[in-house]
Amino acid sequence: MTCPFSYFNSRAAMSTPSNLQSEPRSDKRKLINTPSCKFTFWLVLCAMILLGTNMRAPIVALGSIAPVVQDALNITETQIGWLGAIPMLTFALGALISPSIGKRFGIENTLIVMIVLLTIGMIIRAVIPTWTGFLTGTILLTLAIGFANTLAAPVIKMRTPKNIPLVTGLFSLTMTVTAGIVAGVVLPLSEKVGWQWSLGGWSILGLFAIVIWVFLRMRLGSSADTQAVLPTGTSDISMWRTGLGWQIGIFLGLQSLLYYTVASFLPSILVSKGMSAVSAGQMGSVFQFMAPLAILSLTWLINRGRPIQALAVFAATLNVIGILGLSYMSTDLAWLWAGLMGAGCSAIFTLSMMLFSMRTYTTNQASELSGMAQFVGYIIAFFGPLGTGWLHEATDSWDLPLLLMLIFMIVNVGIAWLVSRPIMVDGKKA
Repeated sequence: MTCPFSYFNSRAAMSTPSNLQSEPRSDKRKLINTPSCKFTFWLVLCAMILLGTNMRAPIVALGSIAPVVQDALNITETQIGWLGAIPMLTFALGALISPSIGKRFGIENTLIVMIVLLTIGMIIRAVIPTWTGFLTGTILLTLAIGFANTLAAPVIKMRTPKNIPLVTGLFSLTMTVTAGIVAGVVLPLSEKVGWQWSLGGWSILGLFAIVIWVFLRMRLGSSADTQAVLPTGTSDISMWRTGLGWQIGIFLGLQSLLYYTVASFLPSILVSKGMSAVSAGQMGSVFQFMAPLAILSLTWLINRGRPIQALAVFAATLNVIGILGLSYMSTDLAWLWAGLMGAGCSAIFTLSMMLFSMRTYTTNQASELSGMAQFVGYIIAFFGPLGTGWLHEATDSWDLPLLLMLIFMIVNVGIAWLVSRPIMVDGKKA
């Protein structure tokens, strides 16, 4: 039964069809798993927040401490580059294969295994201080994150269908805030306790997440124990054959293209325009720390019933203005351009996560749409830093990479209008 409890009255979340139910396979299962609606909401929210604390911290931590790790392991710049490129490839792989695995074994069961693997990956990087150990741990934990990226949306849809924007927004906010905290403390921490503890110590967050997800599984059961019932007049479809699925994938991909490119090259671009290295580094922090404001604002506006289409177009437009200012305007306003891009990227990512749940009929469909769109998105994103770096070396200028990025962001405004239309994944009105 769909839980009637709604901690926030979210009109946007109501776009999930009311006649859709996930029916337990036996009456015994109904009797066992009947916790109160408030309890379910808070349990799922806590589980998603703890999951979010593990989703970006291990990746950001490495970026902040890369020179120390390079010296300690005696590895080359190319090897460090591979450690930076691996996440997007493993995210894409995880997104591709996780929907079928989650459907077969249950989303909650799969997520528990992935959190265990993520935690083991963090520990391996800390206790095996060699290139092979570090590479193995990075592959393991980023593949696990790729699974979690995809399976988070269907859990939110299944367990808190009336609070999709709220729970998704807080989940996204947790990822961003944790990443920002870790980025700021990991290097000073390494000077006190060593780089291995400063990286591996965050595995404690994984242990906490394992405990709460096992408890959630015991109290609420697994998605493998339910059967999705499609609304009358609809049929199951392949996400790879839907226009909306491809549009969301491109929307997310172009945002990620900008995000990873700016995260990699913003200080270098600003230094080339005459800004000091210290000030340029501060602009990178502005880019990252605009995310909480953007996510909270987006979640609040959607819960207040503001039109999603207008919010999507506005977020994409922020990226256009930001990259335009970075390319052609004064560096005196670099804080503004960095802030606009940070807000735009964060809002688009969070909105895409919401759409996985809000534009599908069943949990399996949400999982499949999430997997398909994120696979497409991360494949596109992979070429952002790679292509930007190559073009800069080939032309000895940032002009062409920035011009191409501006064109991509203008295109994404049109994509934003398409993906945010009030339609379901099969084209029917939401």
